[in-house]
Amino acid sequence: MKRRQFALFAITLMLATLIAACGGTPTTTAPTAAPAPQPTTAPAPEGRKFTIGISNPFISSEYRTQMIQSLIEVNKEYMERGITNELVIESADTDVAGQIQQLQNLINKGVDAILVNPSDVNGLNDTLQEAINKGIIVISVDQELNTPGVYNVGIDQKEWAKISARWLAEKLGGQGNIVLIEGFPGHPANVARMEGVEEVLKEYPNIKVLGRETGKWDEATGQQVMSNFLASFPNLDGYWTQDGMAIGAMQAVMAANPSKWPVLVGEGRCQFLQLWDQRLKEDPNFETIAVANPPGVSPTGLRIAINMLQGKQVDKSKLGGANGLSFVIPVPVIVTKDNFQEVFTTVCKDKPATYLLDGIMTDEEVQQFFVK
Repeated sequence: MKRRQFALFAITLMLATLIAACGGTPTTTAPTAAPAPQPTTAPAPEGRKFTIGISNPFISSEYRTQMIQSLIEVNKEYMERGITNELVIESADTDVAGQIQQLQNLINKGVDAILVNPSDVNGLNDTLQEAINKGIIVISVDQELNTPGVYNVGIDQKEWAKISARWLAEKLGGQGNIVLIEGFPGHPANVARMEGVEEVLKEYPNIKVLGRETGKWDEATGQQVMSNFLASFPNLDGYWTQDGMAIGAMQAVMAANPSKWPVLVGEGRCQFLQLWDQRLKEDPNFETIAVANPPGVSPTGLRIAINMLQGKQVDKSKLGGANGLSFVIPVPVIVTKDNFQEVFTTVCKDKPATYLLDGIMTDEEVQQFFVK
């Protein structure tokens, strides 16, 4: 089956009013060079079922748990329609070498497309290229790779970080002492996010970064790192962090209960919103920000992969991303003091504390971005 290179698109998603309140939707980056020609994608034979492989090297995260579960649920829709087989899932805590083995396993099983949440910016390139050379569609989800022939589906991670970093800087009045708690150094999303934070802080020379440590995208580790920072810098003015580490960091502040709380950023997860609500009962003037990092970009990527396998052509005018092969999805939800009660009482009412604020494109929504 032959395939042709598709140019990808930037799309507009839900809750535009929330996004507009925080400065508009993320922008896409024009490609710097045209990618190499790719095989043409032809429709599959009648009755042909596709097999999609998943490579996930990090399972110690509620984000990844929700991501995998959503992938399974969305794939069931296609299985019931006779379009796909069960997903082939390679998911375990592992390093770059281990993820390369995951990818080799998927290649050897003859999957038609691979969705990969990469553990390294460049370490998987040779193996991903091997998959492409075998006619497998490769899509990086959640984290963008600037790799020839690899498609990307996800939010703009740099812009995602800049939203909360700019909020923090403005709440500090452009001055003060802060600390940063990052995820795993070297991971594509973390690299992009920290670049975004650094870009924002360059605009505020009177904000001083006293320390920067990794919280390993882990709540407990984030709490310990924040506790250490509070002990070292008792007069801290603020801090920036990301994902589940924001929950641990706020728990550390709540436990220390300093006379002056640092200005802090949060996470788009019901558990963090519960802590936010708890703090409001003690301090009605408390405010923070929670920017959703949607696990739903992965099942959205699954929908895109299936449509590509069916021979549908992406609108070439919708090109985006660092390598010109990215479906750049705007952040679906941004929570501030202005909409906190609405999101907390509606979205989180019937959801577990671990639920991340999310957004998944429907199959119908995906269709509009393919050439008719």
